[in-house]
Amino acid sequence: MKMAMKEGQILIKDADNTQFTIIKSWGKMKWSKAERMFYGPAEIELLNKLAGIVRLPGPIEAERQRLNIIAQAVDTERMKPEPEPLYKYPVKFPLYKHQTRAANMALITFGLVPPPEDKEGGHGSIEQ
Repeated sequence: MKMAMKEGQILIKDADNTQFTIIKSWGKMKWSKAERMFYGPAEIELLNKLAGIVRLPGPIEAERQRLNIIAQAVDTERMKPEPEPLYKYPVKFPLYKHQTRAANMALITFGLVPPPEDKEGGHGSIEQ
């Protein structure tokens, strides 16, 4: 199987019959008859599924790890009982806890602040 990532899309060519059937069953990628390849968005769920059936090329695996780190940081922020602002938000009144959580999660998701490191001093490895 050949795989590439271009402009936020995953492109897959030369999948064997088993791989073709599995990828098609997910409903996450479209098949182009003219180009004889699958294409779909380079998003976390699809990348994790692909990693379960084949070894991803270096840049695609790096993107999968980056997306998993962001997802883990957002989940950690969502569960904090006492969230601390990651940025001095330009508001007159103090934010409620749920507002602080939401603003922090948005900043992490959109890449405006890096995901906070965990207490051990690193992000750790995330395997799905």
